Amino acid sequence: MSFDHEALVLFLALFALYSPVAALSSYLPIVRPYTHSQQLRLAVGLVVNVVVFVLLAIWVGEPLLELLGISTAALTATGGIALIFAAVPLMRGTGGVAPPPSDDADAEPASEAAAARSVLFTPITFPLTVGGTTFAFGVAASADVGGVTGRLWLSVAALAYAVVTGVTLYLSGHVERRISSAAAAILDRVAGILLTSIAVVLLTNGFTDLVVARLDRG
Repeated sequence: MSFDHEALVLFLALFALYSPVAALSSYLPIVRPYTHSQQLRLAVGLVVNVVVFVLLAIWVGEPLLELLGISTAALTATGGIALIFAAVPLMRGTGGVAPPPSDDADAEPASEAAAARSVLFTPITFPLTVGGTTFAFGVAASADVGGVTGRLWLSVAALAYAVVTGVTLYLSGHVERRISSAAAAILDRVAGILLTSIAVVLLTNGFTDLVVARLDRG
């Protein structure tokens, strides 16, 4: 199988796992408190984070996990726990994912950037966009191609996937600005239910894989 075909397979696998339509609805309540410029900054930051995450999986994933003693199952379970903290308040209608930024026109740019960064890694990057399964895909694809040339092709696929995630996050900001406050409140509840469901699935799958791995070693 050619290297470019392996790269295409990795991209399609990551794309299917990510599911842009579902991800867009999950991003809505998170990006709502932020301005258009902050949402654009979040989208660019997400592209960078995803590229770094998947490239780590491709180039040093397997030895890194062995060195740290962390499994992809543990990453998946951790993602579920992190997502629950963000999702349950939304589902209950008791609060958003992050406080809104300051309305002060003289606010320092650094303060605005800090407000956006507060949600960029968790929950936007991890676990909504990438997680243990994403990392496992990268590690498996890297093992299949073996050499440097194949990993370079996989890196191109990683960049393409990262761009898809950034565009999806950016589009969620456009969707958010075109809905009424009443509709936004309903969508917050729906998104909270969806995010909580995703969190439960991640948590269950992660712990199940951990138990199975422990039994196999026993």
